[in-house]
Amino acid sequence: MTANVGGIDRILRIVAGLVLIALAATDVVGMWGYIVGGIVLATGVIRFCGAYTLLGINTCPLKATEEEPAK
Repeated sequence: MTANVGGIDRILRIVAGLVLIALAATDVVGMWGYIVGGIVLATGVIRFCGAYTLLGINTCPLKATEEEPAK
């Protein structure tokens, strides 16, 4: 799994996930808040989003290191 979630995107995902979980815990939103909040929080923490892979999006500025050819 190559990281495809960048800095600002990662922070927004973590904050949004925590907010959704907090809203679900206070019964402002339903059970879906735990589920969606957990998924969004997890994608921010592990820096990988499966939907980004399917759509070809990459907000992570780090490039995958390329292997040097054998000499």
